[in-house]
Amino acid sequence: MKLFATLALAIATLFGSAAAAAPADVYVATPAAASDKSTFITRSTVWRQQNGTFVAGQAPERPAVLCELVVRQVGELSSFTVAGTAYDADKLAKCNAKAKRA
Repeated sequence: MKLFATLALAIATLFGSAAAAAPADVYVATPAAASDKSTFITRSTVWRQQNGTFVAGQAPERPAVLCELVVRQVGELSSFTVAGTAYDADKLAKCNAKAKRA
C-alpha cells in the first residue's frame, strides 16, 4: 500500500510539473466572423479555438507570416496579438489582404 501511495505521488508530481511547464499562448487571432473550426495547423503550429479566438504557443515563423497563414485558414481577423501586443490597423490590414476571397 505504501508503494502505491508513493507511485501515485510521483505520477501527480510528474503531471503537475508538465502542466506548469506548458508554454503560454503567444499568439491570439480573433476572426472577424465566427469559425466552425476548433483546431487547425499552419505549417508546424497548432492553433486551438478558445472563447471565439484562436491561440497558439511559440512558432518558428515570423509573426507577419504567421498572421497571413492564419487568415488563409479562417478568413479576415479583427485582431492579431503577439506576446500581448496587438497589431496596429496597418499591420492587420496587410495581413488580412492575404485572406481567401469567396
